[in-house]
Amino acid sequence: MVGNLGERLSSFTQRWIPDSWVVCMILTVLAILLSIFGARATLNEAVLAWGGGMWQLLELAMQFSIAMIAAHACVSSKRVFGLLDRLANAPNKQKPLQAIALMAIFSMVISYFNWALSLVASALFVPFVARRNAKADIRVLIAAAYLGVGTIWHGGLSGSAPLILATPGNPLLEPSSGAPVVDRLIPVTESLFNTFNLTYILVLFTVALATVVMLHPRKNPQTMTEEQIARIMPKLPETDSKDTPAAKMEGFPGWVILAAILIGYPLGHSIVTRGFGASWTINAYNAVFLVSALLLQGRPSNLVRSFANGAKTASGVILQFPFYAGIFGVINNTGLGNWLGELFVRFATTDTYPLVVYFYSGFMNLFVPSAGSKWLIEAPYLLPAAKELGVSATTTVLAYSYGDSTTNLIQPFWAIPILTVTGLRFGDVLGYTGIIAIVCTITSVIAMLLIPVSL
Repeated sequence: MVGNLGERLSSFTQRWIPDSWVVCMILTVLAILLSIFGARATLNEAVLAWGGGMWQLLELAMQFSIAMIAAHACVSSKRVFGLLDRLANAPNKQKPLQAIALMAIFSMVISYFNWALSLVASALFVPFVARRNAKADIRVLIAAAYLGVGTIWHGGLSGSAPLILATPGNPLLEPSSGAPVVDRLIPVTESLFNTFNLTYILVLFTVALATVVMLHPRKNPQTMTEEQIARIMPKLPETDSKDTPAAKMEGFPGWVILAAILIGYPLGHSIVTRGFGASWTINAYNAVFLVSALLLQGRPSNLVRSFANGAKTASGVILQFPFYAGIFGVINNTGLGNWLGELFVRFATTDTYPLVVYFYSGFMNLFVPSAGSKWLIEAPYLLPAAKELGVSATTTVLAYSYGDSTTNLIQPFWAIPILTVTGLRFGDVLGYTGIIAIVCTITSVIAMLLIPVSL
């Protein structure tokens, strides 16, 4: 019954849900309308705010692009290629549910350690699983690959909002102007390693895994042909047979070792002198990706080819990030964020505040799918309201984190790497991810009604 429901809903979304960039533009129009009729901004102010925000996230866009391309270079190396191929070959070929379960577990386990790694690694693992498990429905396989960023990542080790509160000198503790939003650092031992959080992500892991497995169609699954799979498989480097001085220099592994040292040494020095918590950022992850790509590819010529082959995986981010940054500008520069926050808080009580924050965070995530940036926008009014209601900052940040994760399942932005690799549209998989989002929301609502207000 669940599988049939997913199939029917997927047929609807395939027909009615456009490309993810068009969805972004629809959200842009909605954000502008809300700023005009809710926050009382003029059309001129809203459009100028959009334009002012368009280029504010270019650094983040470049960081994500490098992460995807470098991770692709790692996967297209012979060693990782063989490892993923062996792992994809583990499920029983006659039981596609095993392949779906493997993909879901792979995505969620990696996302606990790092959301960016989960996005890229899961996207690149899909072709391996599809090739080795021909009976697995490609739409459900993609939904399973998307689970990590849609379920437990923000309660994991790379959770943006909890890490911001634990970072010395963060803008909420030491703002450039005005009073501090929080009066002390909140270490991850109080948030990410809180017993409630660990229990929550374990329960959500189990619920999401069971749901995606049940969603697989029992009849007529949609699969990919061998030719289609061959086109999306990472390409192994070709052997260069040229015997010229230039070719010899391009094949000299010493350049790779030198580059790895130049990238890795500053990161290691920062970890030793400043500590792991202060050093481990998206740039640190990218440094690890780049060093890994360098060492796994082995030769400069192989590295250059692998980066060229992997560049298409970042095309969606390059196109869409400026437009989401424009929405960020509307929310941040027209008063729309404050208006929405006051609207939600107005109807909250001490006991219902975590639930209100959960839904509010999820709603805002549809417009600004950048958890860390969004937290810096929302925290200045969510945390004071929580204090006034007698709700702790830890409870508030966890509720925020859970809401931010859930709506990733129906937000097309973070699906871009997987959709780019597979060539499918967001509407092809939304029917399945939408059902998972509903089940996860129900689970989270129960959790928000049970969460202690003073963690």
